[in-house]
Amino acid sequence: MEVEKVPVQAIASALTAAPDAIPSEFVRSEHDRPGTTTFRGPVPEIPVVDLSEPERGRAVVAASQEWGIFQVVNHGIPGAAIGDLQRVGREFFELPQAQKERYGMDPNSGRFEGYGTKLQKDLEGKKDWVDFFFHIVWPPSSVDYSIWPTNPPEKANEEYTKYLVKLMDKIFEYLSVGLGLEKHVLKEACGGEELRLLAKINYYPPCPRPDLALGVAPHTDMSTLTLLVPNDVPGLQVFKDDHWFDAKYVPDAIIVHIGDQLEILSNGKYKSVLHRTTVNKEKVRISWPVFCEPPGELAIGPLPQLVDNENPGKYKTKKFKDYQYCKINKLPQ
Repeated sequence: MEVEKVPVQAIASALTAAPDAIPSEFVRSEHDRPGTTTFRGPVPEIPVVDLSEPERGRAVVAASQEWGIFQVVNHGIPGAAIGDLQRVGREFFELPQAQKERYGMDPNSGRFEGYGTKLQKDLEGKKDWVDFFFHIVWPPSSVDYSIWPTNPPEKANEEYTKYLVKLMDKIFEYLSVGLGLEKHVLKEACGGEELRLLAKINYYPPCPRPDLALGVAPHTDMSTLTLLVPNDVPGLQVFKDDHWFDAKYVPDAIIVHIGDQLEILSNGKYKSVLHRTTVNKEKVRISWPVFCEPPGELAIGPLPQLVDNENPGKYKTKKFKDYQYCKINKLPQ
């Protein structure tokens, strides 16, 4: 895994003297530039599911089949818990650079948690306009408290995660029933109580040329589910019907992405959403995704209950750690 040493936050600060220029490695090719590829007409709205409504399960299933992404409201996570999560994430990136680097990730020594920039190889050698912080937040036995500073405190992450786990379980149940299965089947196929939650803070500094750069290049998530909250700066885009659409965020909602592993387990009935992130010329954008991941040794493939002569398996079965390796290194699955 390749991790760059120079954070984008530092590059952005150094560009104040040249307000209309960015380094060439951040300039996307014509077919990827948001300035020319973002859809400019009427934008369809990402489904919003009210979890207090009787038909919530069907709405989650329909959105997962058609879009692969939806927003949930009345989700049971207190606004105070979300606000505290956002506050400590913001405060971390406001720390002096030398202090942030004390918590840097070091893949060469096997440390994949912590602060860093540039996660995946880009076949064109381009870089994403983002810095990040990765940390495991669930199960509690896997949390490494040494990779998070004492100030801002870790407690806000713990409190948010406590509620998020309950929301994750609900969504797994709705999706399992939507496949005609018992409500516990899908989560168990993803690892059950061994599921790992990997939290990430994405920090997108202001960019002088948001028309040329991307915060994160187009991708699908390798997780089962991804549950995300952003700050109030737009930036998420979804690819649907051959167009890149801006995602209109509903205040206080949690954004739910279907990941690759659920597409595989459902044999294609649920869709892993292709998405990317744009950046802003004047404002910092921050997002807080949590990736729900199976244990590395768990083999993931189409559920046997969903495969027959009329519906053959569409995907290979492989260990999640092998899937991760291929995805990160841009190798065929």
